[in-house]
Amino acid sequence: MDIIDFRFRPNTPEIINGIKSSAMFKAACKAIGFDARTARPLPDIVADLDRLGVELGVITGRDCETTYGFPANNKSVLEFCRAYPQKFVGFWGIDPHKKMAAVREIEHVVGAYGMKGIAIDPYLAHIPASEARFYPLYAKCCELDVPVFITMAPPPQVPGAILEYADPRDVDKVARDFPELTLIMSHGGYPFVNETIYTCLRNANVYMDISEYERAPMVDVYVRAMNDLIGDKVLFASAHPFVELADALEAYADFELNADVRRKVMYENARRVLRLA
Repeated sequence: MDIIDFRFRPNTPEIINGIKSSAMFKAACKAIGFDARTARPLPDIVADLDRLGVELGVITGRDCETTYGFPANNKSVLEFCRAYPQKFVGFWGIDPHKKMAAVREIEHVVGAYGMKGIAIDPYLAHIPASEARFYPLYAKCCELDVPVFITMAPPPQVPGAILEYADPRDVDKVARDFPELTLIMSHGGYPFVNETIYTCLRNANVYMDISEYERAPMVDVYVRAMNDLIGDKVLFASAHPFVELADALEAYADFELNADVRRKVMYENARRVLRLA
């Protein structure tokens, strides 16, 4: 089966060390055992993607410099995409607190770098997705016709991050105000499982992945929703290297999904969101 991984970050030494030392995730890494993750050269990582049947990986950047004082990792996103343009596409991380500079940045990276969309982290920005500072970014993405990837579900022990900032009901408000804008909620909006599912169901422009929560309590609710309600709205994503890609694929192999739904979730829905021919 063809596969598109909608949240994959190569586990190169730079990326692994950057995550471990970040102001946002340093404590979380210890809590979830991330410190045991090993780094690998990029060619080996790409070879593994080929071996596992992954046609394309979406790399999402992160910029929360204003709230955490940690440099954005967008430079690595661009480097990966340029090194393997047939294997990776990028979503540029945007900091809403940078105001009009952030709006201009979106136009530049989409036009000059070929980024397929932008990525935002409301819980790391310490404001919900429906807060006014995000709206100029959404308007620019509508103008450029590119999607917005919204990181949800704060990991443990992230300083200053609270669940309220990652409530899918705020994404529902954004979907109402920007019906032309494609929105992707990551991590299943966990623990707001039912709210996330219903936000996808009631808004034609909202999608989701359940990365990192494939074996969490209530995963059966996600699987039932894929089969019965939102088979067209879920994207496979591993969240590698926080989760090993092979482990995420194994979890999905265990899901009792209808064959047509499995094909959509693993591949076809992502192609539609990315507007691939």
